[in-house]
Amino acid sequence: MFIDRADIFVKAGDGGDGSNSFCKIKNLKKRQDGGDGGKGGNIVLVADKNVQTLLDFHFRKHFRADKGSNGSGNNRKGANAVDCIIRLPLGTIVRDRYEDITYCDLKEDGQSVVLIKGGLAGRGNSKFKQATYGDPGEEKEITLELKLIADVGIIGYPNAGKSSLISRISKAKSKVADYPFTTKTPILGVVKLSDERSFVICDIPGLIEGAHSGKGLGDDFLRHVERTRVLIHMIDMAGVDGRNPAEDFASINNELKLYNPELVKRPQVIAVNKMDIPEARENLKEFKKHVRKTVYPISCVTGEGIKELLEAVYKKLRQ
Repeated sequence: MFIDRADIFVKAGDGGDGSNSFCKIKNLKKRQDGGDGGKGGNIVLVADKNVQTLLDFHFRKHFRADKGSNGSGNNRKGANAVDCIIRLPLGTIVRDRYEDITYCDLKEDGQSVVLIKGGLAGRGNSKFKQATYGDPGEEKEITLELKLIADVGIIGYPNAGKSSLISRISKAKSKVADYPFTTKTPILGVVKLSDERSFVICDIPGLIEGAHSGKGLGDDFLRHVERTRVLIHMIDMAGVDGRNPAEDFASINNELKLYNPELVKRPQVIAVNKMDIPEARENLKEFKKHVRKTVYPISCVTGEGIKELLEAVYKKLRQ
């Protein structure tokens, strides 16, 4: 199961209480010797390349750090509590659940952020007339939002051949079938052109008109596009579902613009697919009348044009 959004509750540990202790020595005045408490544990977020989704947070919703130990007599200080470490996938954005606040964006492996701090320790009566309680730890409700980090994203209408392409050019196994919305979650793969040339590619589930406003879960899928550097825009040139290729191209670009105007400026490589079907040849002539851009005719069935497509994508990444 691929989970890319989760709401969780986090609470840092309370500070340990200071000790009210008195040392009784024969023939001497009673002396105050209560030690300080220990500090409460922090909540620390860590980006971990070995964590792929937010699935664990679908089942576990509460995270609490330990309380600091209480102080004791003879000026013994309580132990500080261990921090609560929460490991998250690369590309996770952490926001407040109720307010428009973004706490951090975890992009690099090993990156760590102290989200909330544990409570301060209480003071023992060796320093004050009366010992004090430890402070409570901070707490928050937060939203975790995962935006996959990939060099290249494949976009297009459902059934355009995106899954077939990523399955052919990488070891990623995306479900392929002759019906729309076969792919329901983003799929990552690595394309290796040579020993020294490779890039990470992401199959974005099919977008439809109205995707920017959430239709067909489009807004969930579009946020993964934001992390990519280059887009492969897949077009079903055979029009097997009775679609118009030129209209599909314009519609998807309009959805990108409505979701985030910067996305439509992202470099695109246009891949016109299903060129093994006879109707595609005629449709391509008409498509070129409306779209005055370089296109790469391909067939995910025969492999036609795929090498040229990948070289063009790699060239865009190098620019």
